Amino acid sequence: MNTLRWVEDDTLELLDQTLLPAETRYIKCRTYTDVAEAIRRLAVRGAPAIGAAAAYGLVLAALSLNVRNREEFTAELENAACQLAATRPTAINLSWALERLLKKIALTKSENLEILRAELKNEAQAIYNEDLAGNRRMGGFGQALIPDGARIITHCNAGALATAGYGTALGVIRAAREAGKSVSVYACETRPLLQGARLTVWEMMQEKIDVTLITDGMAGYLMARGGADLVIVGADRIAANGDVANKIGTYSLAVLAGEHGLPFYVAAPLSTVDLSIDSGAEIPIEERDPREVTHLAGRPVAPDGVNVWNPAFDVTPARLVTAIITDRGVVGPPYRNSLPEIVKGTVPGVPEELLFAR
Repeated sequence: MNTLRWVEDDTLELLDQTLLPAETRYIKCRTYTDVAEAIRRLAVRGAPAIGAAAAYGLVLAALSLNVRNREEFTAELENAACQLAATRPTAINLSWALERLLKKIALTKSENLEILRAELKNEAQAIYNEDLAGNRRMGGFGQALIPDGARIITHCNAGALATAGYGTALGVIRAAREAGKSVSVYACETRPLLQGARLTVWEMMQEKIDVTLITDGMAGYLMARGGADLVIVGADRIAANGDVANKIGTYSLAVLAGEHGLPFYVAAPLSTVDLSIDSGAEIPIEERDPREVTHLAGRPVAPDGVNVWNPAFDVTPARLVTAIITDRGVVGPPYRNSLPEIVKGTVPGVPEELLFAR
């Protein structure tokens, strides 16, 4: 199942994940505002996936611009990028992808607007292709950490649906199974929007990987009973010191894993690493509509007028992270040393000034 796909008539099609698992439907995005709205309402979600979607959204903006020269083209493009970037503030892949496309335009000296549009489209496709290839590399690196027979807890959805394909945390699990290992998964439901129950369970069942659904509050007791061997999650932003922002509830899992002596792994591409911020305290945390907590499938589950706090993410301190699995290899603490070292590596065919434009 493709999370997103660019079709020949210059349309971006996004799998509407708000309808899964009951219905499979694609949204046709013909303008960048269509893409922005899809990201905002979580029709497409997961840090790498929204980065790729936003890149294509900027292409749609470029194709629609009726401007006279390069200067006007660039100004309008930057405006569209700002609007796309504002949809989800926590996941760094979103702004990273947009900045990479803007950097590509800055490096392209042509005044021909059609050439500039073509360069943007090629760069968006490159981001998509690199994410897919990077996820498979990540899976290969990470599966070496997974013992045969492992019982794995995961949280939210960090699979093919959250990326261009294959997945980050779930990609590691897929790779372990492809390597001939017997693995089983405990998927936390992931309140309040149930990405674990709706999406992770669905993906694992499609792959015929043994999966058991648990509520978020059951993970600690499962560990206490000796029912799990490790935890692996994705990430939306990783600070220079190794602090990790991920779906709300991740921090609790990390604390529980530490208490029970279980490895806690994070799988994420290097585009998720933000060396410009010192620690997780600087990561902006998105707060979402209170109705996501007070209602389920449109029906109220709490009294009218109750106060609600609904952060979409939390921050796990680096001291609780056993290792970070990236598309260039696995790094461990101290992350202030290991993350900059691996970020400085190269990706064949991709200039470093584009990979890390910020």
